[in-house]
Amino acid sequence: MRPLRFALAQGLLLNEALAALRAIGVDVSGVTPGGRRLVVDGGDIELVLARPSDIATYVERGAADLAIVGKDVLLESGARVMELVDLGFGACRFVVAAPPGALERSLDEYRHLGTLEVATKYPNVAERHFRARDIAVEIVKVAGSAEVAPLVGLADWIVDLVATGNTLRANGLAVVEEIASSTARLVANPAAYHLRRREIAPVVERLAAWAAAR
Repeated sequence: MRPLRFALAQGLLLNEALAALRAIGVDVSGVTPGGRRLVVDGGDIELVLARPSDIATYVERGAADLAIVGKDVLLESGARVMELVDLGFGACRFVVAAPPGALERSLDEYRHLGTLEVATKYPNVAERHFRARDIAVEIVKVAGSAEVAPLVGLADWIVDLVATGNTLRANGLAVVEEIASSTARLVANPAAYHLRRREIAPVVERLAAWAAAR
């Protein structure tokens, strides 16, 4: 049987994820943030580095048994994975933002004003949110900074993931409302969790204790 495979998101969460694993005794010495090695032998645990947006897919399809990934990725992907521990780091939030003039109306008023254009890198999160609010929107998917969209007439509002809100304010945008908050989560493939529970359970327990002690 192959080693337990643990996927880690490259980028903002990686350093703290490595610190968490190191604290519970996992050998992460072979991982270099920004390095080229994407599969690293960690002894009993094999570490796999991937883009944050791909992590949930790796776990859902059984290519990885466990992962540390942002709740934002889970909300956008809708992946069928087991969410085991809120690790507490990497805090950010999904928000609706718009130029200040848009805040003169309540969201309820927008139900009667036709279709709003909303730019976002997170179309699934945005669409679910506005459908629940019964507000008609056209989602404009962008790959880069959504903040520019209202400034150049591409969209009326944006849905984005923010940590401090500084970029929004620097571009003259204000938060209309918060959709959801996000932190790093420990997740598992459901089949792997049941078939390899003897191996997985100690990892879950140690990471839960680490998170509780922070």
